[in-house]
Amino acid sequence: MNSSRSNEGTGPLYRLYASRLRRQIDLERVPNHVAMMIDGNRRWARQLGFESPAHGHRAGASKMVEFLGWCDDIGVDIVTLYLLSNDNVVKRDQAELQDLIEIIAGLAGRLSRRGDWRVQHVGREDNLPEHLLEALRDAADLTRDNTGLHVNLAVGYGGRYEIVDAVRKIIQKHDDRGGTLEELASSLTPEVIGEHLYTGGQRDPDLVIRTSGEQRLSDFLLWQSAHSEFYFVEALGPDLREVDFLRAIRDYATRDRRFGK
Repeated sequence: MNSSRSNEGTGPLYRLYASRLRRQIDLERVPNHVAMMIDGNRRWARQLGFESPAHGHRAGASKMVEFLGWCDDIGVDIVTLYLLSNDNVVKRDQAELQDLIEIIAGLAGRLSRRGDWRVQHVGREDNLPEHLLEALRDAADLTRDNTGLHVNLAVGYGGRYEIVDAVRKIIQKHDDRGGTLEELASSLTPEVIGEHLYTGGQRDPDLVIRTSGEQRLSDFLLWQSAHSEFYFVEALGPDLREVDFLRAIRDYATRDRRFGK
């Protein structure tokens, strides 16, 4: 049923084109941090005639393992994958949500066994089931000392909640020190808030990629993406090819990043 898609990207012309794209990329201008919004998994499953969207989510998870390999090969240091939002947890059909939770837990375990990659959960914990949290914590613990590709798994994530949580941490720390309200107000800066985000200590994403042709942020890395470059791919999540990724990197390398200058 899906043989035409599974064979895509395996022929000699495809390999020749991919090789040509790699040669066109200036490795000195490869993004340090890439954020990926994988979208279109459900549409992919529906177009192929699957009754359950879980088939699309599994294919999407497998594609993300490939995607991380592409990033690692080309020299990206940090990748943030948007896997499950706060809105998904609240609004998604419960049967589909349960499938998603199992798929994400399996993905976390799979990534924790991939050589020297380091896995980190970014997102809230209070709305996630314990067995998923255990899988995310185990992956983080197993890879804590790894020095390779840093993989952020955005699960139970929402950009607005992240900013709220960061401000709450700052207020709590300030209160613990016995500071005044005036001192708190004067101490608040973008840098201080950034240090208390889920991704505190990491560089902001240089490039944000979204699949399926959709062009919106969907509450993803709202603070961190203030100066990010964006690249939108028409392919549905599971259909993403390495050449799509390489074109995104090539396009990024040609952009003049002004950072408000």
